Amino acid sequence: MPEGPELHLASLFVNRMCEGLVFTGAVEKSEVNKNPEVPFCCDAYVIKAQSRGKEVILTLTPFKNDGDSKRKVGKHQSQHPMDVVFRFGMSGFFRFTSDDDIPKHAHLRFYTNESPRRVLSFEDTRRFGSWQANGTWQNDRGPCVMFEYESFRENVLSNLSDKAFDKPICETLLNQKYFNGIGNYLRAEILFRLQIPPFVKARTVLEGIELKNENKKEIKKTTDTAGKKGVKVETPDLLSLCHTVPLEVVKLGENGYTPAKAEYSVLQAWMQCYSVDGMNSLSDHNGRTIWFKGDPGPMVPKGAKSRKIKWKIQKDHDYTDSKKAKRTHTESIAIEKPAKKKDNIKVKKESATSKAQGGSKRQKKDTKRVKTEPADENTKSKKQGKRSSKVPPRTGTNKIKGQHVEEVIKTKRNSVTSKESATKAKPQRRSSGTRRGRSR
Repeated sequence: MPEGPELHLASLFVNRMCEGLVFTGAVEKSEVNKNPEVPFCCDAYVIKAQSRGKEVILTLTPFKNDGDSKRKVGKHQSQHPMDVVFRFGMSGFFRFTSDDDIPKHAHLRFYTNESPRRVLSFEDTRRFGSWQANGTWQNDRGPCVMFEYESFRENVLSNLSDKAFDKPICETLLNQKYFNGIGNYLRAEILFRLQIPPFVKARTVLEGIELKNENKKEIKKTTDTAGKKGVKVETPDLLSLCHTVPLEVVKLGENGYTPAKAEYSVLQAWMQCYSVDGMNSLSDHNGRTIWFKGDPGPMVPKGAKSRKIKWKIQKDHDYTDSKKAKRTHTESIAIEKPAKKKDNIKVKKESATSKAQGGSKRQKKDTKRVKTEPADENTKSKKQGKRSSKVPPRTGTNKIKGQHVEEVIKTKRNSVTSKESATKAKPQRRSSGTRRGRSR
């Protein structure tokens, strides 16, 4: 999850890429994202960014050139600046690409006024990020731990009676009302450097800091390693490390914020505790994993289990490129599958047509058979004789024909004799009847 240092580097990236560029048109939102539209449209405007804790504001400012001073502004043209507040969620960041290389998960897009045009887009693969048009810094978030250090320190020490400080210190450090900009990996590094158990009540840790600072003897002016002017630096305590540790991460990215090709090996080498071999890990009451060394403290959740999640080194953080590769692979598979389906469909159609043809042929044959069925046995014997004549005989055709002829003659004789017997039997019945009548 992007934390305070990453959002500050994102603001620096936007200012560097958008310097001297003019943007035009309407701000486009993807159809998939559920965040609201940004009702801003202007022929010419500039973009500037600033960060505060875990928030970034893009300021869209319309302007007119000297030649455009006489030009009328349309009704749908924005005439006043607009602040758009971004919260990155789990995977949000800004990208600056050409119009042809817009990433898949670019959910908000700002187009430059040039040819070929380029695009500043807010990319968010998991869609947990959000934005708010005409927004301001959230009231629930405290001062930035990096760039509002004095007000941040005062906000924490003057509100120690809050219920938020009854929780373990590892959970209180994630409360953005007091520690705006601190996230999961930063809290692990801060507690490890001070050797503070993560599951100790936050108030007990911070009350000691308040007593030390009453004397103000521990605050000294020193010079940093870069040889800059004197900066107020306090002796290392929890609040001072919440200020200096995020700035160390910012210095790691001073060469430029390039989310497309971020080398996590640099950040991994800097980490001393988070996801480092030999360290312990437990899930807190919110289900977040805290990394530590030694005793966890008395406020460990019941049934908390260790999570041995190791850091994965990724030299290329370009979500779009990796997904393009995956997409091409799946596309190749998807292209092959329909071909197979088509073949199967063809085979099925052929089999269906063959079955239909076979059925129709059978029906035709049956109809032929029905039509060709003889009414008498005599015709049947004649046709059988004709069919048998087509078959080549083994011994001789004369004998076979003669046999059939004899059979036909026999059948004729039998039929004639049966008719004669029937005719003879009828008169006998009538004669018997007459005789009976006469005898009566």
